[in-house]
Amino acid sequence: MSEYSSTLLRLLETRGYIHQATDAAALDGLASKEIVSGYIGFDATAPSLHVGSLVQIMMLRRLQQAGHKPIVLMGGGTSKIGDPSFKDEARKLLGVEQIAGNIASIRRVFERFLTFGDGPSDAVLLDNAEWLDRLEYIPFLREIGQHFSVNRMLGFDSVKLRLDREQSLSFLEFNYMILQGYDFLELYRRTGCRLQLGGSDQWGNIVNGIELTRRVAHQEVFGVTTPLITTADGRKMGKTESGAVWLNAEGPDGYRLSPYDYWQFWRNTADADVGRFLRLFTDLPLEEIARLEALRDAEINSAKAVLATEATALLHGRDAAEAAAETARQTFAGGGSGAALPTLRVDGEVNILAALTGLGFCASNGEAKRKIAEGAVRVNDVAMSDPALMIIVADEVKISLGKKKHGLLTSLQGA
Repeated sequence: MSEYSSTLLRLLETRGYIHQATDAAALDGLASKEIVSGYIGFDATAPSLHVGSLVQIMMLRRLQQAGHKPIVLMGGGTSKIGDPSFKDEARKLLGVEQIAGNIASIRRVFERFLTFGDGPSDAVLLDNAEWLDRLEYIPFLREIGQHFSVNRMLGFDSVKLRLDREQSLSFLEFNYMILQGYDFLELYRRTGCRLQLGGSDQWGNIVNGIELTRRVAHQEVFGVTTPLITTADGRKMGKTESGAVWLNAEGPDGYRLSPYDYWQFWRNTADADVGRFLRLFTDLPLEEIARLEALRDAEINSAKAVLATEATALLHGRDAAEAAAETARQTFAGGGSGAALPTLRVDGEVNILAALTGLGFCASNGEAKRKIAEGAVRVNDVAMSDPALMIIVADEVKISLGKKKHGLLTSLQGA
């Protein structure tokens, strides 16, 4: 039985989102009697967020489901610096136009998970460049800088990590935590925001913002962090052998993932993670989740398929999720190809290395050659051993890498 009285904290607790909270009792009381605005910041350092950010997006969704107001704060200002938290080296500095393009691309993902509008619990998307770009250095130092202790900032794990390894931490990056703390103060001033949510690695930055808002605005505000989401074998959520699991289905090379591949990512969840991931990443009722995670042996695969379909439906829509599920069924059970498989259109014929890289199965020709040498590559379900093979594509050819990656080669002439 939950110790909380508010719908918000009960929902977050029972679904497994709460790791740390500042004055949880006071936040619980506030959320029981009024609509609370809460925010999470997302830096726009790439055209897409990856699945490692999904638990934060779902936190905002839960906030709205509980009747409160989500604020998506895009780091148009802070992305010009880059968060040094638990990074081994400085991020590459991005230009203004690139950051703006990244924000426009990322926004499409939030529109899948949140309802935006002008209502009391409708989500809003803000950009901290609106206030950070206008700061005057000396007034900012006088008003805000006096509230930050360098001694304490040097003690943050994210800073100590770099210093202990004798890796450079620029003054530019050192300012990031001050600007992030200032974001909370500015959001309180502009919108009355009382809550910041984030991952456990952001605890120090969140506490900075809480203390700054209390000192400058004399207002109690709150913070809640989620646990670090790792898989049953201890790996960080979303880290795969083939790279990041991006949330955008469309975008530049290297920053997109098809609905089918996204479905497959969830279908490959370890048995021990199914129940936890169903609670975190789907809207299924807890009673149904309890039934699914109780399945054993081969039956647990049906629970994984449900997880994959429900998670994919939230991001890409129900039709795309069902199409991905049907493609998987045809590919693995029926021996067919399925319409949602990744597809590469070629003119007449294509070298097998180019096919593997063009479908995104391998990052380079060298990797493709290694996979062929390992016997992992099949064309129309027949193992291939020759890296110089030219595949003639008159209609449709199925190409597979291992047991989990399948794609289609189709002819330009037949398109």
